[in-house]
Amino acid sequence: MLEDFDDAARVPTVGTGEPSTTGGTRLELPSGGDLRWQWLTLEQNDALVALLARIEAHDDPPYRTSAEESAETFVPVSSDVGTAKVVGVDTAGVPRAYAIVRVRPTAGTFRALCDGGVDPAWRRRGLGTTLLQWQLGAARTILDRAGHANALAVVHVEENLTDAQEMLRLAGFVPTRWYTEMRRDLRRELPDVQPHGQVTVEPWDPALDDAVRRAHNDAFKDQWGGELHTPETWAQGRTYFAPEWSFVALDRTSDRARVAGYLISGRYEGDWAAQGWSEGYTEILGVREEWRGMRVATALLVRAMRAYAADGMEYAGLGVDSPQPGTDFGMFGRLGYEPTRSSLMFSRTV
Repeated sequence: MLEDFDDAARVPTVGTGEPSTTGGTRLELPSGGDLRWQWLTLEQNDALVALLARIEAHDDPPYRTSAEESAETFVPVSSDVGTAKVVGVDTAGVPRAYAIVRVRPTAGTFRALCDGGVDPAWRRRGLGTTLLQWQLGAARTILDRAGHANALAVVHVEENLTDAQEMLRLAGFVPTRWYTEMRRDLRRELPDVQPHGQVTVEPWDPALDDAVRRAHNDAFKDQWGGELHTPETWAQGRTYFAPEWSFVALDRTSDRARVAGYLISGRYEGDWAAQGWSEGYTEILGVREEWRGMRVATALLVRAMRAYAADGMEYAGLGVDSPQPGTDFGMFGRLGYEPTRSSLMFSRTV
């Protein structure tokens, strides 16, 4: 997701065995709901993807989860405090509900990232509440085993899923961030924008990947929810990374070029049918503090949009997050981006 810093910093988941945690109290499986509960493992990924397809066909979010994306859920991350993943299967062995909780450090605290879903044919049986309570309990167990006091439990939900939002409110969650998906029609003329000073926008260079990671950590170190990436976590989630649509802004005022900003794009072809259009998606946009106010972010966005258009994309897409609804979209609005859909982040202490 992206946040508008006025041309500044950022733009805008059937086996056995206990999950990854460290010493102490044993994690328990959920109970009830007329399902057989077990730990979710990579071997069940195909069945999980089939469940996600049924959920997404019913709820119609602006994306569809591929097997490759789902498999990333099972990649261990050394910086995580702990993870737990469960699935509930019916008498025929068909997965009908799942839940995942991952506790990780972020911005000087910890977050319990909660993901889950229930087959539309099995809703209104209390399964959502069962899984949410299990996630909170699992997060608490993981924290206790690691010796940490508390964390912020986080759940993302689409704006149209009002039943899920009511369930979260009843469990003590409150909405704390608003996310807006935006698109920009690439048939419209693009402005000619160049950054100030001796900064140039250049094609993505794999040799600069770690320098961009370090620049990202610098750009986001004081931002809400900023996560400082290790080389391991930086390399994750790259299934649909589009290097041909990604760019680096370099300051060449000295003999050694410095990363002033960067834009990383994704090519999510599997989402285009659900959206109704093709797009190049800006996943991360960052500008380091020293170069803010120098049109670096705007130049990166325009360069990416030209690359999307050259490959026949209909729109440029991105996501913007803010601490309240009805935000002014600032730079993105001025560049012609328009909102399409919204979602919310609910949170509570655990």
